[in-house]
Amino acid sequence: QVQLVESGGALVQAGGSLRVSCAASGRFLSITAMGWYRHAPGKQRELVARITGDGSTNYADSVKGRFTISRDNAKNTVYLQMNSLKPEDTAVYYCNAEKVRTSILGPTRDYWGQGTQVTVSS
Repeated sequence: QVQLVESGGALVQAGGSLRVSCAASGRFLSITAMGWYRHAPGKQRELVARITGDGSTNYADSVKGRFTISRDNAKNTVYLQMNSLKPEDTAVYYCNAEKVRTSILGPTRDYWGQGTQVTVSS
């Protein structure tokens, strides 16, 4: 199976920067896309950024111009660079792998990491 491990979460001051990472490991044939979601207490989980296999990206309106998603294929790792952080960015950030194929005939499925805490102080 596929495992996703997030890292890099921390406490930072408003206006600061932080980079979180998601490393994929295990036995799989392909991943359609990967994304970062965040979940703050009392709020709905939301998509923050997403990157496809060919490198196409999209972002939530609230983070456009501040966050950048990227990948390192050699390391099977996806990054989220967060700049100009705001207190409302505080949340647990989760990595998601979409439509992962682990066998030729079997169905695809999504995988989630355990999350990493990002806290932005005012």
